[in-house]
Amino acid sequence: MTQQIPSTEPELAGVRNFRDVGGLPTVDGRRVRYGVLFRSGHLAHATEEDATFLGSLGLHTIFDFRNAADQKLEGPDVELTGVRNVNLPLSDPADGAEFWQMVRDGDIDQLREILADGKAAGRMIASYRTIIKERTAEHSQVVHALVEDSVPALMHCAAGKDRAGLSIAVTLLALGVEREAILADYLESNAKHRRYKVHRTSSSASAYSPEVMELLSPLFDARAEYLTAAFETIEETWGGVDAYLEQGLGITPEARERLRERLLD
Repeated sequence: MTQQIPSTEPELAGVRNFRDVGGLPTVDGRRVRYGVLFRSGHLAHATEEDATFLGSLGLHTIFDFRNAADQKLEGPDVELTGVRNVNLPLSDPADGAEFWQMVRDGDIDQLREILADGKAAGRMIASYRTIIKERTAEHSQVVHALVEDSVPALMHCAAGKDRAGLSIAVTLLALGVEREAILADYLESNAKHRRYKVHRTSSSASAYSPEVMELLSPLFDARAEYLTAAFETIEETWGGVDAYLEQGLGITPEARERLRERLLD
């Protein structure tokens, strides 16, 4: 039996958006066990105290969904003794490189052109749909690893919102967690202390003006419409969650049951 830990959230100085996914309810009345599944932003800036806390969780595996460009920008994760690190990029470093360069460096006119009038939110929705449809091998690997031996596990990307959010959502779907609970957990990333800090090359006031921040906000928000688009993609492509898990990810009913025994109370 995995050790139960309190659901109170620690204050981590260099890791944003950390939380235990324990306590979420399933459709059949069970709950995700505390201390077995965690999510966060990247661990590259973890302090010594942060690392000590993370080391106390008894983690088996850390799944890092960042690509090479992310790791170059932020740095590698801190190393935790005895923990397996698995890097599974859920986005291509070349995909959108010019776009993200513009986000960091573009002036107000350039940002209006690429982000205004719903373009930013549209890009996020398209990204969520693409990851669900095209990254089935990676999501299959994650779920199979959890079934076999990789618990307790921590999943993260850069902000801990999109790529990690989708991987957590897929895992929770496999566990039979209620959709509303999955969405509520996803939206927790909007809390002020969790949000990824927007980095722009210029430090001038105009680089962070109210209009600039409003244009950028859809990229750094967790929005219900984004995760809903992922759920809709599952329905449209496979006809439902059961078919998605079995046909798309190769997760048999037997494997799902083993997963549930590992991660649910």
